[in-house]
This record gives sequence, structure tokens and C-alpha cells, in this order.
Amino acid sequence: MQRITSLACAAALMLSSSAMAKEFNVVTTIKPLNLIVSELVQGAATSEAILPPGVSPHDYALRPSDVKKLNNADLVIWVGPQLETFLTKLMADNPNSFALTQQAGIHFLNYTSEEKDEAHHDDHDHDHDHDAHKGHDEHAGHHHNHSGLNPHFWMGPKQTIEAANVITEALIKHDPLHKNVYLANLSMFTSEVNQAVNELNTELKPLSGKGYYVFHDGYGYFEHQFGLNNLGHFTVEPDRRPGAKTLITIRKALQDKQAYCVFSEPQFSPAVVDSVTEGTGVNIGTLDPMATNVKEGKGGYVRFIKELGQSFAKCLK
Repeated sequence: MQRITSLACAAALMLSSSAMAKEFNVVTTIKPLNLIVSELVQGAATSEAILPPGVSPHDYALRPSDVKKLNNADLVIWVGPQLETFLTKLMADNPNSFALTQQAGIHFLNYTSEEKDEAHHDDHDHDHDHDAHKGHDEHAGHHHNHSGLNPHFWMGPKQTIEAANVITEALIKHDPLHKNVYLANLSMFTSEVNQAVNELNTELKPLSGKGYYVFHDGYGYFEHQFGLNNLGHFTVEPDRRPGAKTLITIRKALQDKQAYCVFSEPQFSPAVVDSVTEGTGVNIGTLDPMATNVKEGKGGYVRFIKELGQSFAKCLK
């Protein structure tokens, strides 16, 4: 009887220990990145973004609760110091930090050479302070010294698949027990994204010659992959006010019917866009780079990239 009792206690202890085993915890920063990561960790780990949906990382300040989550995470996946400047100091000595812009295998674009060149990271060359192309001076909205790596990779399906592979390698390294789950998730994710790309190519190819203006210079990856005709932008970064010269140049182009559409963003006031487009008859659309209203869960990233494509198509048709 005593032996049976001892065995029962041992079994209960094992079950208790198993139940109490800490699930591998991944913390990300922005919702679009979490849409990717959440699909890669499904069935093996948890993931959570610290920025609320729709909040821009350009001017974000960490809260004490954010710091606690970051410090308790088994793995912190972020884009990099080019986007989340608020994390640079905190992540400097964190062994669980995983900044994508510092990894090999992802072909990031440069702000100054999105049309022609790619900043290959396979050789770990992270010096991206290239000179701006002179050709940009010929287009409205490009009069700036914005240079270096463009961190908005999640708007490019090609780079997103590359990032998914890199992230999966990191997940397996930190949590080898679930290697097969991570690899299966990666395979499914890649297949679904490629299918979405085929559909978007069909929808967007007829619109390649139609010019438009965007609110800020962040859509290069999507435009590069689908051959869209971006004529310029109102501002280099969302937290910088557009210059008067830029606004005058854009308005003249709109009055001359050079563009079919002007896009605003839900994270920022549309007042400047409304002012410049008033009386021109140009279409006004909205692009949401932060996936504010995209439903999270399985297929979340594909929903995001499809909605982005539909936003372009609706305004340019």
C-alpha cells in the first residue's frame, strides 16, 4: 500500500512539473512582425507584440510593463535599431535579443536604391550610408538626405519569407525540442505567402504605369516586388513634418494630373493630405503599414499583404 502511495505521489509530482513547465515565450515589437512570428511558433510557443495595434514605432516610448516583458522573454525578435530606436540600449546586452537587420540571409533594400540595388546581408555588411541617387531629385517628394537600410521589410513578401527562415533558425536554436513543429510551420507559411504573391501579381500588374504619392517613404519593398509607380512621398519619416517645397511640388503634380492617387495612413492625421489634394480630383486612399485592423491568428500575414494590395488596386483603378 505504501509503495502504491509512493508511486502515486511520484506520478502526481511528474504531472505537476509538466504542467508547470514554462512555455517558450517570444516577444516581438510591432504587430506586422508578430503576425509573422505567431504563425511560425504556432503549437510550440507563444508570441506577443509590445506595441499596441496601430501604434507607430517611430516615436514609441517603452512602458515599465514593456521592459518587464522584454526582460522575461526567452527570445526578443525585433526589426532592428533602424526602426525600434527605443530598444537599442535595452537590447545591447540582452543575450536573447534577435534583431533581424543584423542577421545574414535577408536582402534588405536601401532607401536610396530601392529601384536598382539590394543591400545583401549575406556578407554581414551593415554599412548602409550610401549616397542618394541623383535621379531622385527629379521626382517630387524625394528632396531629402534619407539614406541607409529601409527596415520596413514586412511589406515585401520576398524578404518576409527570408526573414521567416532566419527566425525559424533562431527558434530551433533556442527551443530545439520543437524543431519539427517550427519547420512544418515555416513550410506552410512559405506556401501560403507564395500563393498570395501570385494572386497579387495578377491584380497589380495592370496598374504598374499609374503614378501615386504615399504619406511616408516606407513602401519600397512592396513597390519593388510588384512594379508599382511611386512618384514620391510627403515625408521621409512619419514624425517629420512635410516641407513646404515638397507640398507645393506634389500639389502642382496633382493639378497637372500626373498621379492617380494619394495615400494617407491611419496612424497619422490626414489633414496635410486633404489640404494638398483639395480641388484636384485625385483619388485618396489609405495604406496601413502597421496592420491595425488585420485579424490576428492563422493566415494573419497573408491577410495583411492582400489587404495592402487591395488598397493600392482600389485607389489606382
